[in-house]
Amino acid sequence: MRKRKVNVAVVGVTGAVGQEMLQVLEKRRFPINQLLPLASKRSAGKRVRFKGKNLTIRELTRSSFNEIDFALFSAGGDISRKFAPLAVKAGAVVVDNSSAFRMDKNVPLIVPEINGADTQKHNGIIANPNCTTAITLMALYPLHKAFGVKRIFASTYQAVSGSGAQGIAELEAQVKALASGRKIKKAVYPHQIAFNALPHVDSFLKNGYTKEEMKLENEGRKIMHHTRFKASSTCVRIPVYRAHSVAVNAEFTKLVSVSKARRAIKNAPGIDLMDDVKNDLYPLALNMAEKDNCAVGRIRTDCAMKNGLSFWVVGDQILKGAALNAVQIAELIATEI
Repeated sequence: MRKRKVNVAVVGVTGAVGQEMLQVLEKRRFPINQLLPLASKRSAGKRVRFKGKNLTIRELTRSSFNEIDFALFSAGGDISRKFAPLAVKAGAVVVDNSSAFRMDKNVPLIVPEINGADTQKHNGIIANPNCTTAITLMALYPLHKAFGVKRIFASTYQAVSGSGAQGIAELEAQVKALASGRKIKKAVYPHQIAFNALPHVDSFLKNGYTKEEMKLENEGRKIMHHTRFKASSTCVRIPVYRAHSVAVNAEFTKLVSVSKARRAIKNAPGIDLMDDVKNDLYPLALNMAEKDNCAVGRIRTDCAMKNGLSFWVVGDQILKGAALNAVQIAELIATEI
């Protein structure tokens, strides 16, 4: 039971995730006394809508967090590294959506449905996982509890909104240009994204994987408390506006069955079973956009590995992959204040 209303700051409020955080806070009736919208100097003075009122955006400064209980950050790693410690020093609990603190051993990395109890070990900062990691683990973790996952091979199909508003704008502009016979322009992506698939999300590492691809293994180990978990991923950007899709081939230590897998999914929070191929029922990015829950389908015995399952999971990366997960984390902490 929540004891009192709290003061909440949203850092990066003008971004896609920041805007979504406002909607989630309002929709879930988070116990807010005062909401402080924060952004860069160029956005200061603009207005945002919250609970029927227009709130003036203030510039993020070193003194922004006086009397703030919660600070939800979604403004990039550099901003988080600079200002999150200041927020904690001022007495706030920080929920950070960047990658700045995710692998810090002193910072819990949380998906509430999986390891919500880890919030009890925080020192002022709690990290939100990568969007693809969160969506994948929503389906994988119930199966891990049932069968004990050893490793996965994953291919992601990631929406352009994962690149922010500029990703959406670039796709829209390229589609219009191609439809009218004009030359396309590209700035966000190294190649045309319209009617294409780019096997390039984030920057490449020395091992040939991208940073995005390694997050699933590294963050998955931390969230599931499974240090031997292995994940080989190929992350692909596709011309979809919203919601990420992931094809997963998973190997387990115990004997698997499709019926038990479906039962595990049905009994898990935050994940819906959409698995009726006879009626063409399986999760689609179009249908999962703006939905709180993730969904899984195409569950089948993997024919290429022992004790394996193949499945398809889809989730809104702006919600469960970012804003919703952050607010859920704050809800866990709010019960203790």
